[in-house]
Amino acid sequence: MTEMDSKNTEKIRQLNDDFRKSFFGGRIMITQGIQALDQNTQAIIVAVVKGFNSFTEDNDPHKEHDFGSFVVTKGGGGSVKIFWKIDYYDKKMEFGSEDPSDVAQTTRVLTIMLADEY
Repeated sequence: MTEMDSKNTEKIRQLNDDFRKSFFGGRIMITQGIQALDQNTQAIIVAVVKGFNSFTEDNDPHKEHDFGSFVVTKGGGGSVKIFWKIDYYDKKMEFGSEDPSDVAQTTRVLTIMLADEY
């Protein structure tokens, strides 16, 4: 990895963390599966996504903090596995961003979903 690649990765990671923790700086998508859960469970899921910090080589091989998974207990019992991911689009939301480290040309989209919706 070159020094430039390393700096871009650091910037992408910081932008992703800032967006995920605040929900500002992009768009948030919540799937129908998440919407079907009770409101308390939804609130817990959002809080866990915002506070997520369990990044490892296995779930974050590119060190961009753009994906996470966890298990949450549903209201009424049982548990469900949750995935969240950040994708990078151009400003018109037509194509992928050419440079996710450049906020002037990138729209971040955070999707929160049930694992079986992936």
